[in-house]
Amino acid sequence: MIIIPARMDSSRFPNKVLVDINGLPMVIATANRVKDIDRVLIATDSKEVIKVAKSHGFDAVMTSSEHKSGTDRINEASSNFNLKDDEIIINVQADEPFIESEVVQKVYDRVKKAKDDDEEFMIVSCYKSIDNFHADDPNLVKVVLDSNQKAIYFSRSKIPYNRGEIKNYFGHIGIYGFTKKSLSDFCSLPTAPIEDIEKLEQLRAVFHDKNILMVEVETNSVGIDTKEDLQRVLGY
Repeated sequence: MIIIPARMDSSRFPNKVLVDINGLPMVIATANRVKDIDRVLIATDSKEVIKVAKSHGFDAVMTSSEHKSGTDRINEASSNFNLKDDEIIINVQADEPFIESEVVQKVYDRVKKAKDDDEEFMIVSCYKSIDNFHADDPNLVKVVLDSNQKAIYFSRSKIPYNRGEIKNYFGHIGIYGFTKKSLSDFCSLPTAPIEDIEKLEQLRAVFHDKNILMVEVETNSVGIDTKEDLQRVLGY
């Protein structure tokens, strides 16, 4: 199941999940991108989003307005649907209306492989190669990997520090894959100090020594965090 958390009260861009993207509300544009991969469920704190989702043929469920993260929201949604512990759940943010389906499919396939092979993991996510210039952007999270394509650390800073000839860094793409059980386990972990410092919740898994399996993808998608992002992408 693909669950799209859609919170209305965004501090930087209120009501952005319903902003127009080429004639469609943003959350619906995102859902259309991934609907051929698996069943899509929109998890929200807004009756308006529920109405919009259903009018476009998507399932939607109300969740608490008190959640601090989209991960907590999709965890509540998955619990409400009584999914099996081994159900694959992919978290695709509502502000990714240009995400390529191939990116989400690669995360889905990696979760399935890990599950089938009985690998130990908590999260599957993805990254792309970025140049030195883009690595300077603190809004583009960087990730360092080990030899088995597991995440060692994520940071808004440029990592690793370049004392040699690093030409490319790895930029993290915020698509997350779980099983229902690993999702529930993640949300049960205590908040980590490094998570609060960097404001990156995936660091909770790193801090508690849980495996985050990473897959490399190619993507030109841009998440819409602010009105300026929207203007830049749509050209107005």
